[in-house]
Amino acid sequence: MLGDITREQVDAIVNAANEYLIAGGGVDGAIHEAAGEDELSVACRALGGCAVGDVKVTPGFALPARFVIHAVGPRWSGGERGEAQLLASCYSRSLAVADEVGARSVAFPAISTGVFGYPPDKAAEIAVTTLRHTRTSVSVIRLVAFDSETYRLYTSLLGHDEIA
Repeated sequence: MLGDITREQVDAIVNAANEYLIAGGGVDGAIHEAAGEDELSVACRALGGCAVGDVKVTPGFALPARFVIHAVGPRWSGGERGEAQLLASCYSRSLAVADEVGARSVAFPAISTGVFGYPPDKAAEIAVTTLRHTRTSVSVIRLVAFDSETYRLYTSLLGHDEIA
């Protein structure tokens, strides 16, 4: 769907985070702001950072979602440094953590496509393929696109007609 992930009525939203789990720009900054910058920042600091390709979870605080799953995607370096595997890991690990905390609905942004420079078409393909092939108890998975280009990539890969 095309929209604002911070408004999603789901059990968990995924944040495109950095390794230090400190508020950045893009979706990360928007999530920190909507959740309550102070509370979310304190919770993130207590986690001690996160490795690329992995995830950590915090409460959602002021968000409609109960949880924020912070996924640290790879920075694009031309595709020869394991970026695809690391990005796929963000999606599969997010679902594993959602299972652990009992989240049955999860919304994902386009991880790594902002300041980390991952090509949107390659990232969308990895997202859709990984989510389709990951075993999970999550029953609702949403790919939330912030812009129409990403939305078109998702709808094309999913075989859906564009709605907006």
